[in-house]
Amino acid sequence: MTKYKKKPVVIEAIRFIGSNYEEIREFIGENTLCSDLSIVIPTLEGDMVAQKGDYIIKGVQGEFYPCKPDIFTETYEVVSEA
Repeated sequence: MTKYKKKPVVIEAIRFIGSNYEEIREFIGENTLCSDLSIVIPTLEGDMVAQKGDYIIKGVQGEFYPCKPDIFTETYEVVSEA
């Protein structure tokens, strides 16, 4: 079996903390349904729900999708601005 390694790609992301709806709406740039515990995000695969604590990631093609915090911290690290 052939093994593959994920390419180093810089992404933009924001964490949903339950009170930052306006910041998330500005980031996504689309209408979203929000509550204190979740946000409905339109994705390429259909609507997905981000729970409080999840990250919302902007992908390489400009798409948005939610990511659980444990997966996010295993996959991504902060990039220092030069």
